[in-house]
Amino acid sequence: MDHLQHFKKILDIAIKEGASDLIISVNHPPVIRITGQLVPLTNEKKFTADDTQNFAFGLMSDTQKEKFLKEKEIDFSYDFDGKGRFRVNIFYQRDCISLALRLIPTKIKTIEDLALPAVLHEFTNKSHGLILVTGASGQGKSTTLAAMVDEINHTKAVHIITIEDPIEYMYESDKAVVEQREVSTDTHSFANALRAVFRQNPDVIMVGEMRDLETISTAITAAETGHLVFATLHTNSAAQSIHRIIDVFPSEQQNQIRFQLAGSLLGVVSQRLVPKISGGFAPACEVMIANTAISNLIRENKTHEIPAVIETSLREGMISLNRSLSDLVRKKDISLKDSVDYSLNPAELKNLLR
Repeated sequence: MDHLQHFKKILDIAIKEGASDLIISVNHPPVIRITGQLVPLTNEKKFTADDTQNFAFGLMSDTQKEKFLKEKEIDFSYDFDGKGRFRVNIFYQRDCISLALRLIPTKIKTIEDLALPAVLHEFTNKSHGLILVTGASGQGKSTTLAAMVDEINHTKAVHIITIEDPIEYMYESDKAVVEQREVSTDTHSFANALRAVFRQNPDVIMVGEMRDLETISTAITAAETGHLVFATLHTNSAAQSIHRIIDVFPSEQQNQIRFQLAGSLLGVVSQRLVPKISGGFAPACEVMIANTAISNLIRENKTHEIPAVIETSLREGMISLNRSLSDLVRKKDISLKDSVDYSLNPAELKNLLR
């Protein structure tokens, strides 16, 4: 079997087994991740350094190879014969090449399919403002964003532009016109693409990740000037997300940013995927909606008081992480032990569960 056939066979196995991830590294057989557990494909031979290099180079274009050899790591998406898409990261470790591939489902799931809070539908009905989806890597941020953006695609005649690194879910324009720009293929950076977006006449902008001051600043400006902006951050809670955004700016600009953010932020969804008792994962979400009380706390630099407002604003659709976790325990979706492990305030969670 030649190299090409060999790696196509392995990608096929990953898809067939319903894996979320595939790991290729030297001196190991291929390893897939199924519902959070790593499973080595013991029937496959261990990879040599030449094997991993051939596998990696087989996935890359000449431009990508050149970039990889120069920068020693690369992120891109790979369409596998129309059977599935992978988000690929290739990197060096101990002078050998390793690959981490994340399988991207071809069908975009709805808010209901994902068992996300129904209040997320309200965010898709807004005409302008900033919505953040936050959480650690691999906690389903891209999937939640895609569900909201695709809901708009199927219900509103608007122009949607996404800026992603790399493009993950593929949207099929329905009522909306959806255009997807990939960093390094279609644009040089998130900041460049966001600067140019104002001339592209969008109604909705999706920013894969807010990584730096310029991207954050431009995204807030876009939300203030009549665009609906969706973006992600690697933070664990709504309060932490607001703190992170303001902290990126030099101290003399922070006051102004607080005012801008207080005026443009619509809400923050912070999520983590908790292992279900029956297998698979359940999303536990903290949902903050930027009402008058929240906006005032942002303006007055009292972000530490945000969790208390979320806890007491259940009627407005806000959900604290602990409430989300306790609901999942009561429904017998997740174990008590896991709920405590995933909580940011285990003592309070135990009180809620009494």
